[in-house]
Amino acid sequence: MNAVLKVEKGVSPPGRISRYPYALLEVTDSFVIPDLSMQVVCNLNYRWGQKLGKKFVCRKCDDGIRVWRVK
Repeated sequence: MNAVLKVEKGVSPPGRISRYPYALLEVTDSFVIPDLSMQVVCNLNYRWGQKLGKKFVCRKCDDGIRVWRVK
């Protein structure tokens, strides 16, 4: 008895999903992180930059801390 297996495309494997959209940013795109300290966001920028081969900067704004992709 041979079962026919259905192939599905576009299904992500289980694992940790980032809360912040670093991987989706194009140069000059940005997003706001409302609830973290500047030091934590700078650390996130550094780690994601190393992981993705991109560069991110952040600045304080009225809503929290805004992160831009610059390279």
